[in-house]
Amino acid sequence: MLQLNKPSSEINRAIGDVEDPSPQTLSTFVGMVRRQLRSMLTIVLGCLIVALLYLFTAAPHYSSTASIVIDTRKVQLFQSQSAFGDVAVDSATVETQVEILKSENISLTVIRDLHLIDDPEFAGSSGGLLGAVVGSISELFSGSHVASEYELTRGALQRFASNRTVKRVGLSYVMEISFTSQDPQKAARIANAIADAYIVDQLEAKYQATRRASVWLQDRIRELRTQASTAQRTVVDFKTANNIVDTGKGLMNQQQLTEVNTQLISAHTATAEAKARLDRMNDMLKQQIPDASVADALRNETIVKLRGQYVDMASKEAIWSAKYGSDHLAAVNLRKQMAEIKSNITEELKRIQGAYKSDYDIALTREEATKSSLNSLVSESQLTNQAQIQLRELESNAQSYQAMYDNFLQRYMESVQQQSFPITEARVISVATTPLVKSSPKTLIVLAAALLGGLILSLGAAIARELTDKVFRTAGQVEASLGANCIAILPALGDQTGQSILSGKFSKKAEYLQPNLLRYVVENPLSRFAEAVRSVKVAVDLNSIVRENRVLAITSTLPDEGKSTLSTNLAQLMAHGGSRVILVDSDLRNPSLSRSLVPDAKCGLVDVVAQKMRLEDVLIVDPETRLSILPAGATSKLLHTNEILASKGMRDLVALLRSKFDYVVLDMPPMAPVVDVRVTASYVDSYVFVVEWAKTNVEVIMHNLRGAPVIQEKLLGVVLNKADINVLARYESHYGRYDKYYARYGRTE
Repeated sequence: MLQLNKPSSEINRAIGDVEDPSPQTLSTFVGMVRRQLRSMLTIVLGCLIVALLYLFTAAPHYSSTASIVIDTRKVQLFQSQSAFGDVAVDSATVETQVEILKSENISLTVIRDLHLIDDPEFAGSSGGLLGAVVGSISELFSGSHVASEYELTRGALQRFASNRTVKRVGLSYVMEISFTSQDPQKAARIANAIADAYIVDQLEAKYQATRRASVWLQDRIRELRTQASTAQRTVVDFKTANNIVDTGKGLMNQQQLTEVNTQLISAHTATAEAKARLDRMNDMLKQQIPDASVADALRNETIVKLRGQYVDMASKEAIWSAKYGSDHLAAVNLRKQMAEIKSNITEELKRIQGAYKSDYDIALTREEATKSSLNSLVSESQLTNQAQIQLRELESNAQSYQAMYDNFLQRYMESVQQQSFPITEARVISVATTPLVKSSPKTLIVLAAALLGGLILSLGAAIARELTDKVFRTAGQVEASLGANCIAILPALGDQTGQSILSGKFSKKAEYLQPNLLRYVVENPLSRFAEAVRSVKVAVDLNSIVRENRVLAITSTLPDEGKSTLSTNLAQLMAHGGSRVILVDSDLRNPSLSRSLVPDAKCGLVDVVAQKMRLEDVLIVDPETRLSILPAGATSKLLHTNEILASKGMRDLVALLRSKFDYVVLDMPPMAPVVDVRVTASYVDSYVFVVEWAKTNVEVIMHNLRGAPVIQEKLLGVVLNKADINVLARYESHYGRYDKYYARYGRTE
């Protein structure tokens, strides 16, 4: 369904939102690949060509591998014979052996044994056409310098290290030694030489370490024997001098101190219990009558009996006082008896208090005596303890010397055995053999990498081109960015020459526009171009249902986008269909339409607006289509063309044309260079905006439409002009799909 003009606010929102909010779908990606397929294929092909050149120029290399294992069972078997305490083989030990295999010591040994300094592979270029080129360039910069033996050795060492690979196999104790060379036999020979050099180096290291340990241990054992004897004699002499007697369960004074300390704890506990009883009794004396729980706690029959009598009398006294009053003789007698009982209870409590006080004094005296005994024992034990500290130090020193002597003596015996039978934990389990297939360059891997790299580069280049493509190519882009309908896509017409559209008068070759382009819909009525122009007319007619749409203005953003071509062909199409149509050249700054259609016209629009000429005198009618043409006239001396287009005379002229013709087509100037189009909104019904396909910048178009909201209100739609149909099919898939159907109906002649 054809959409009519959208509101200005909706267009402004669409123009303000530059980015397309629609998600990137699979079809979008496929469309991008289809559009950029040629450039992507070019990049992929270039990468494959580079890979093929590398394969043809690079020298082949062969790799040979030898395997070494660290035998943990051999380590455990001879562990007790080690002179310097070998540690168990773990992951870190294996990694250490890998680094030893990579060391310069092993590499230099192999280089010297195999005389690799004299080998051209280690002293010359790297081989192959590429290596020869690199070597020639290196010699060009280095000149005729003669390398010394040290420089040759370092160079060979560098080449050797780059071609050698040592790695651990998984988490096992196996290490693989690989060497890469241009000669397969040389690769196997060097890999085996590295394994042999490593094993010899390990044996030599064990022998030297054992020999050095034996010499050092002999001197150390003599020193330790003398030190151990001296330390033991010192311990015996110190015990005799300080009268230190050991009973087998500890020192004697320590046992006495423990017993007295236990007695002191018991005495302190008894004193605390006696004081607690005395304090409780003092608290009870402060009460007039002890409560039931206190009386029961004392377990004193006298107090319990007296308290019971007191409670009974107190109950009776309360009854008599309530019945006969507190002054009654019976109540007074009861109170006297209660006072006597209370006095008796107090006397009994004081007696018990005295007994508790006596017990407390006895316990306190016993505690002080025990504490005095403990202090005297502590004073005596301090002297013994000071001597004991020094004694323990002397005994520890003697034990240390004796342990060191025994240990070193054992190590010396082990070193003597190890020196006579040196072993190494590593052994070769797989010797390197001559390889039959080259290891590099691998043809399939190089080609696959080149293909993958080419695909990644081509995809990146395609995405970059898509992101930087700031032009309109499809109707969807126009509607998403501008919020306006794309009413037609006009195919590009090649540079063609021909005669003027008017017979007799305009026989000169067009200066700006080719005449047969301006008359294309008449000469090729069944062409794709004519069908696209018809879609513009259909949009005009449908829009007329909503509002009057008889005065049409054709404009663009920049010059040379094809607005004059569209104006002429649209007007001719309408006129050829039987409508009364007038084509007005309103581009007063650059009246290219007038120069192309009626180059000999001296008067025109300017003269009619200025009322110097009548309309009938300046009109030119095409005899074939009956199209009326109003040229611009003499505009070379005009300075303010916008004032003419905005004048009352121009409005009156348009009103007159509206009454005489069915359609008035105004060929307006572009919007970016001049402001003439903006002043015509008062008498123009609709604007058709021409955009050159795949050329005019989107931001320039959006900027001009933002600055002309009145034109946005009356914008009928956008026409994409000069579209390459073959390329357009990459962006709009339906153009390619409908070609076979279009061939049945469309003709160019």
